[in-house]
Amino acid sequence: MKRKRVVVLGATGSIGESAAKVARDIPERVEIVGIAANSKARELAAQANELRPPAVCIVDETKLSELRANLNYQPQIFSGETGLRQIASEVTSDMVLVAIVGTGGLRPALAAIEAGKDLAVASKEILVMAGEIVMRQARKKGVHVLPVDSEHNAIFQCLEGRIQSSGFRVQKERGTREETEPCNLNPEPSADVRRIILTASGGPFRETPADKFASITVEQALKHPTWNMGPKITIDSATLFNKGLEMIEAHWLFGVGMRQVEVVIHPQSIVHSMVEFADGSVLAQLSYSNMCFPIQYAITWPERVPNSLPPLDFGKLGELKFARPRYDDFPALGLARRAGETGGTFPAVLNAANEIAVSAFLEKRMSFPRIWQTVEQVMNAHESVAHPDLDEILRADQWARAEAKRNVEALKG
Repeated sequence: MKRKRVVVLGATGSIGESAAKVARDIPERVEIVGIAANSKARELAAQANELRPPAVCIVDETKLSELRANLNYQPQIFSGETGLRQIASEVTSDMVLVAIVGTGGLRPALAAIEAGKDLAVASKEILVMAGEIVMRQARKKGVHVLPVDSEHNAIFQCLEGRIQSSGFRVQKERGTREETEPCNLNPEPSADVRRIILTASGGPFRETPADKFASITVEQALKHPTWNMGPKITIDSATLFNKGLEMIEAHWLFGVGMRQVEVVIHPQSIVHSMVEFADGSVLAQLSYSNMCFPIQYAITWPERVPNSLPPLDFGKLGELKFARPRYDDFPALGLARRAGETGGTFPAVLNAANEIAVSAFLEKRMSFPRIWQTVEQVMNAHESVAHPDLDEILRADQWARAEAKRNVEALKG
């Protein structure tokens, strides 16, 4: 059976490393043909020496000589932002997995779509900032956008025959899968989907009283109870901004209105998300907290492939608990809903302001609650542009970053 050829952008991060594990686990089905990283030249070279992809890219061009010195074979080497777009679009592949934190994955993702390659999305920012553009281009080129986040991958699995990916409805017919006509670009509530329910661990402070938030330290916020992630995503989990961004992402991925997307706290992180249908039935996807599960399904879809990952032992699970989020104490969810419902450049502004605020918190330049306070202040100062093009989105992103930095600097006064 033909192997899926995959280019991984963000290869040295946690998602990239999990993708490499998937490739090792099912080498007969997955071949990594390109890997890219920002600046970790030694780590990138070590991964390349093991996986032997024909193409490698380092974005930080000052690390190019270090990369070459640590490679023990001779792949095609790309470098810089241009190289990132080239490895995404020019290397012969079936899929590009984008696992770059922040806005850096947007242009290479669009380049991959333009080249006719399926996209596996682990970077929330791509769809939060430019969901309308990305999904329109994917529809135009006839490629699929497949979710890698555990929550969206779970929804993808629950929807099954009703899934809308890149505007294509995938359905089973006489034991086969075929593509039908594209769905409407502007998401409308699906007739048979009542709610999409994203689960959230709640982060390390789900039971912390709000009057204690101002004293939360960076070290405390980085101790996630379930997942092992990078610092930015871990802080987003603590504030629940990650779940807010996922709400906007789900809106674009699955063609549903923002009002149909909800969040529930589930500390065990076993149920990765749920879909409630018009008849009141709820389907859920369950597995242990291991990113190899959703990465494998995104890569091997529409097939399910045996692997060495541990199956659930229901006898040992014990209780699975659920609770409503504390919306008043964690305003990130409300801010994200507001941005998603307003649309236009608002989601890009939300995302950019949050990135600056999180960075300031990690540098111990602001308190934990100031993260969402900064985001709200920047959003309040923004006049959204409806149906923006890419340049307008990027201008809004830069404006929001500058505005958030001014907000951070004002704290010194």
